[in-house]
Amino acid sequence: MTQPKAAAPAVAAYADTPLRRKVLRRIRNRPTTRGAIVLLGIFVLLALLAPFIAPQNPHDLASLSVMDNRLEPGAQGMTGITYWLGTDAQGRDMLSAILYGLRTSLLVGLTSTAGALVIGVAAGLVAAQFGGAIDAAIMRVVDFMLGFPSILIALVLLASIGRGVDKVIVAIILVQWAQYARLMRAAALVERRKEYIEAAVNFGLPTRHIMLVHLLPNSIGSVLVISTISIATAITLEATLSFLGVGVPVTQPSLGLLIANGFEFLLSGEYWIAAFPGIALVLLIMSLNLVGDRLRRSFNVRGP
Repeated sequence: MTQPKAAAPAVAAYADTPLRRKVLRRIRNRPTTRGAIVLLGIFVLLALLAPFIAPQNPHDLASLSVMDNRLEPGAQGMTGITYWLGTDAQGRDMLSAILYGLRTSLLVGLTSTAGALVIGVAAGLVAAQFGGAIDAAIMRVVDFMLGFPSILIALVLLASIGRGVDKVIVAIILVQWAQYARLMRAAALVERRKEYIEAAVNFGLPTRHIMLVHLLPNSIGSVLVISTISIATAITLEATLSFLGVGVPVTQPSLGLLIANGFEFLLSGEYWIAAFPGIALVLLIMSLNLVGDRLRRSFNVRGP
């Protein structure tokens, strides 16, 4: 009997020391990738430390001063606070708003991607294992979901269930799970044709044991790599929804909502209200895409 671990390319890809060294060497040899990793780490650190380093809590209405609204970057407010990135129309410090908005954007991106990953992997694994009518039914749903633009499906869902961070997360999960299901099914079908799976079936091992112990860990590698890029997609989708006014509420703004709040002031010259959140969002998405794309190329993974 061929041992599953020996015939498991996905697990071997992550466990094999030479390959790990090869991937790390590729990352070290590319300054853009190293810079993206450092920038992404800074963003994550800033988001985690926002309550401790932000000069102001933008969610606390008592800490806001209407007299300090739309101050230019570097101006000093009535309360003596120096607003290095200026203030918005509500008198919120833009630096603090960006730090807290970063928390919201990363929360939505990471949580929705994790939820979509779990649902999609489970659906793809079941479709590959059982085949037949179950496979056909799951894949028809996947084809239906992938046949429409993600933004359109999310807009319809949020129009039905309302605004809120939790509702945006649910909408993005329902939009993204299908791509993971298709990719997981394709990877699992390749694994099911291998000798160690056939041997496990011939030995009479339970179906659940075959799926969870042998098929899942040996098929999920490519899906995990693709999910790093999907985090950026989820953040972009949330920002678009918030910009359109159907995403997160104004009491818990994300980077996308901050851009929307400042968009109307661009023509009047208060560029900083939309420009600084926009720059933060672009840098965040760029760093995520660069890191995810480098992982995808290093492990030679194709998207769905």
